[in-house]
Amino acid sequence: MLRSLNEIRGYVLQAEDDEIGRCKDFLFDDRFWTIRHMVADTGKWLPGRKILISPLALKKPDWDSNRLPVRLTKQAIEDSPDLKTDEPVSRQQETGLFQYYGWPYYWVGGHTWGVLDVPYGARADRDGNEKPDSGDDHLRSVDEVTGYHIQATDDEIGHVEDFIVDDNDWTIRYLIVDTRNWLPGKKVLVSPAWAASVDWGQSKVMVKMTRDQVKNSPEYDPSVPVDRNYEERLYDYYRYAKYWKV
Repeated sequence: MLRSLNEIRGYVLQAEDDEIGRCKDFLFDDRFWTIRHMVADTGKWLPGRKILISPLALKKPDWDSNRLPVRLTKQAIEDSPDLKTDEPVSRQQETGLFQYYGWPYYWVGGHTWGVLDVPYGARADRDGNEKPDSGDDHLRSVDEVTGYHIQATDDEIGHVEDFIVDDNDWTIRYLIVDTRNWLPGKKVLVSPAWAASVDWGQSKVMVKMTRDQVKNSPEYDPSVPVDRNYEERLYDYYRYAKYWKV
């Protein structure tokens, strides 16, 4: 199912023995546009530390009670590698975190989650001789990217207001674009796959369509869940290959 990240923000992160806090942000991989970590607001429990919970550590979310059950104990989280709240997360730090928890590396293998298509119930299955790449840093904060301008091929058309994520594999399927400065009251969806590039320095997402194309695309209604019928209309309008049929 497709869900708004703003909806999930604030969900309780429930460890096996106690609550650890609430979800306050998400880190996504800007190469594959997949949520790799949830950032926990732990209140007064672990001040000054950045606590990351990967979807690899989740049980199936309890959407009815707004809870994300985590397959970890509170003590295991407290004993995890220390990450400072004011520092970006490097691949070296990620590697240390994944080794500590025994999570399979999502950046090794040909699937969305490395050797897996979906993260739930994952266990480490790594070759002892494997050397995880040092890699460039590709983790971006959803908070940071919210507000980025959307640049069509001929003009700006709006800004990123929210994200729609697939709760099966935590891939970001759409950016919710608020066009109020150009089209009062209208919101539209744009897939990251339709972006020509992202200028992280200038906070801009360049898309492969004109302003009029975006303007005339099927309107997004935040009060109505994004279903396959809407997606069919959206992809037919833009004439892009449908990701669920590839």
